[in-house]
Amino acid sequence: MIVLGGGPAGLAVGYYARKYGIPFTVFEASDRIGGNCITFTHGEFRFDSGAHRFHDKAHEVTAEMHGLLDRDFEKIDAPSSIFFRGRFIDFPLSPLNLMSKLGLPAFFRAGLQLLAARVSRKGKNESFEDFAIHTYGKSIAEFFLLGYSEKLWGLPSARLSPAIAGNRMKGLDLKVFVKEAVLGRKAKTEHLDGAFYYPSRGIGTIPEKLASFCGEEGIRKNARVTRIIHEKKRIRAVELNGEEIIGTDFVVSTLPLDLFLRMMDPLPGRDILRLSRSLRYRSIILTAFFLDKELVSENASIYFPDPDILFTRIHEPKNRSKKMSPAGKTSLVVEIPCQLDDAVWKMPDDRLILSVRSKLIQAGLMSKNEIIGSVVKRMPYAYPVLEIDFEEKLRPVRGFLNNFHNLSFSGRNGRFVYGHIHNMMKMGSEIVEEYRLKNINVSQYEFRK
Repeated sequence: MIVLGGGPAGLAVGYYARKYGIPFTVFEASDRIGGNCITFTHGEFRFDSGAHRFHDKAHEVTAEMHGLLDRDFEKIDAPSSIFFRGRFIDFPLSPLNLMSKLGLPAFFRAGLQLLAARVSRKGKNESFEDFAIHTYGKSIAEFFLLGYSEKLWGLPSARLSPAIAGNRMKGLDLKVFVKEAVLGRKAKTEHLDGAFYYPSRGIGTIPEKLASFCGEEGIRKNARVTRIIHEKKRIRAVELNGEEIIGTDFVVSTLPLDLFLRMMDPLPGRDILRLSRSLRYRSIILTAFFLDKELVSENASIYFPDPDILFTRIHEPKNRSKKMSPAGKTSLVVEIPCQLDDAVWKMPDDRLILSVRSKLIQAGLMSKNEIIGSVVKRMPYAYPVLEIDFEEKLRPVRGFLNNFHNLSFSGRNGRFVYGHIHNMMKMGSEIVEEYRLKNINVSQYEFRK
């Protein structure tokens, strides 16, 4: 078995293959594993490549993680907030909190709009805009969700699929309002579902442990895939670094679909290539600030829907683990979504730092004299953009790829889904289980360049 890509999705396949004694090799193009799920170091500071966290959505996967990390996997209960007009508002949205921050008149107007949306738009969630207005009403959707999503995904919300919401948007309804009013903070905590699991030295511990379990012999770094050779509905071999060709009985790819298709030899037809090129991926620039300050806030993440602010989200690593910052100090990590090679992606580091710094100071989150360092990191192909018609584009592409009997895909970019670490683990488990059930044992072919 050959696995293309050494991020969490590829390493998960390797992990389960190793558990069941299936020979495999993970090929990673760079000199490190982890993909876009890593932990950086800056002096004594540590910070992740985004506001990553591990949710207990698949109990068997969570149990696997506890064993893999040797119980270095603590449950963290930290809230998230939206920064709106100089105020912090709970996210997911909480009725009592909204009422206190917006004021009674605005809150009840929003409530009437929500009732109207539920009556008039029920069952018409064709776009994310429809879905957000139906879930929260026009005012709340416009305040907190529509503009934010346009910044995050780079498209108007009317062109985005409802699938971008995942399972994170909880409706504002009378039941939740009454429950919060009667039970107070306990009900609010349950509604916000802020708890998650996290390794003490950063999210990068997960791919590091997965790689360690796979073993040195199971992973090859600096092994960039340059060609995927196929014949008679089977992947026969992959070419590495333009020179080495390795035969295979089964391939699992976590590479972006458009890259995979462009490397196929022979190439797919024009229509398939055209559709694959139309699939969009969003990249992320991280700007981290290291502060001579005990703490900025208690939030796991803070969201910024204001269209005049370049970034969408910040997180404070120390609120995930005290080991992420030295004693008496903290850091803020800012996420700026963009397209690969657009003007923002190409912006010089010093300009990015100055632009973000001024907004954070204006928001009162830090002062200039508290900054003791900063750094910029760029993360290409962070996640697929789920446009309103993305499934129509994907259907022929998947149909073409499904013709190859020894080929499977995993991960955000490989499957073109917006998933999380627990999803990657579950995909890896299912792929390996399917491989075992099929008991694939096809003779490898010898290829020469």
